[in-house]
Amino acid sequence: MDSLTIFGLLSVSAMLLFYALEPRGPHHVLAFAAACALSALYGFLQGAWPFGFVETVWTAVALRRWRRLQAR
Repeated sequence: MDSLTIFGLLSVSAMLLFYALEPRGPHHVLAFAAACALSALYGFLQGAWPFGFVETVWTAVALRRWRRLQAR
C-alpha cells in the first residue's frame, strides 16, 4: 500500500470513529470536522474531485454543528 492510500484509510477511519463519538461532546464534533477535511484532502490528492468536494461540504456541516453546540 502506498502512503496516499494509507492516509486515505486513516482519515476515513477517523471520520467513522468521531462520527460515532459525536454524542459525547462538541470536541468529538470538531474532531469529525477535522477528519472530514483530511478526507477531502485525500480525495483531491487522489484525483477524485467529487469525493473531495462532498467531504468539503461535510466539513462545513460539521463545523456549523460544532459552532451551534459551542453557543449553548
